[in-house]
Amino acid sequence: MTVPEVIEKVAWIRLDGGRLLATRTHGRELFYLPGGKPEPGETHEQALVREIAEELGVTLDPATLAPVLTLAAPADGKPAGTLVRTFCFTGEGVGEPAPRGEIAEITHLTHSDHPRASPVVRQLLDRLAATGELLRW
Repeated sequence: MTVPEVIEKVAWIRLDGGRLLATRTHGRELFYLPGGKPEPGETHEQALVREIAEELGVTLDPATLAPVLTLAAPADGKPAGTLVRTFCFTGEGVGEPAPRGEIAEITHLTHSDHPRASPVVRQLLDRLAATGELLRW
């Protein structure tokens, strides 16, 4: 029995008017949570600050970062059985999010945008809708 590959990522959860900030990279169709993979030796918080600056031009304040949940789902665009484990954080940032680098587009999703979202984002949208947190967070 083969052990599935697990890709570890960090993500920033930002809600704006009850809608979840999401990004789409060049060459992809689905939207993902903004963030990425930690570099060797980086903490999750350091990786998140770096990734959000690179992808969105937002400077996150490390003192405000708070882990809120960890999600695991099938990895989009990877071989069957590959999982992505996403460590999700909230936190305050300076700057207005705008696509940079590998990011082609940003949007704000609600539960009705399920078909446009990656498996991890779908899982988060479901969880937020079930708990009502999408409107209060």
